[in-house]
Amino acid sequence: MSGQSSLALKEEGNRHFQKGDYVAAEALYTKAQPPFFKTHRILADPTNPLLYTNRAMARLKMSRWDSVIEDCEECLRLSSSTTHLPLKNYDQAVAYALEAHKICADTHDKSLAAVTSQVLKCKKERWEHREKLRKREEQELEGEVVEMLRREMDGLLKTTSSSGEDEDEEGRKETEKMYEEKIERIRAVFERARDKENQRRPNPPDWAIDDISFQVMVDPVMTKTGKSYERASIEEHLRRSETDPLTRTPLTIKDLLPNIDLKHACEEFLNENGWAVDW
Repeated sequence: MSGQSSLALKEEGNRHFQKGDYVAAEALYTKAQPPFFKTHRILADPTNPLLYTNRAMARLKMSRWDSVIEDCEECLRLSSSTTHLPLKNYDQAVAYALEAHKICADTHDKSLAAVTSQVLKCKKERWEHREKLRKREEQELEGEVVEMLRREMDGLLKTTSSSGEDEDEEGRKETEKMYEEKIERIRAVFERARDKENQRRPNPPDWAIDDISFQVMVDPVMTKTGKSYERASIEEHLRRSETDPLTRTPLTIKDLLPNIDLKHACEEFLNENGWAVDW
């Protein structure tokens, strides 16, 4: 079956899941598997781990524990072998974490807080990986610049030595000194840049921090008063008490509105400052 058909089945299954029709959702994730079919594999796209994850969520709602375990095990098996999740594919890891977050957010699942933490972890590891690559590139650039200066110096020294004049010895020493000073200045510039990076990082901006979990927000939502919280944090609070944490006035999950602008700002901040996850 084509990838487009598989995607259509998954989206249709998601719509039934959100409506609470878990039986229909499971059937769509499995492409309406007939009862006499003996395998637990997804028929639409048996290599797509997301379909097994979605079906596991539906089966979890129906308390079909053994089937949930089977789907999770199959998802893990595929994730370790398929090209969709190669080792250290940080962009794909973030994409899958965000997909899981979306499913939990759409269904108001109680695991949203744990999934939000996973999103932050994936984003931090992606940032750390990018930082390692950037620092390696800077080191290579420093080495290339120094090597280029040394080759230039060697060329000049060979030209001077070919004349055979004794009076050129002083010129050779001056040339060597000039280039060594240039190399030292280059190294000093790179070293100052590294020292600046290693200085203590500032605190994250207040607008990016959730006042309940005290973490950088991934999916901020607004209350009636316009105050923004991390979706997972405020929903967990409202399950315990349907009141605004600030004003103590009545508030339900349905009253929450996504803060799209703040979400984009937090995404941009985390992309450039992954260290803030552990702030």
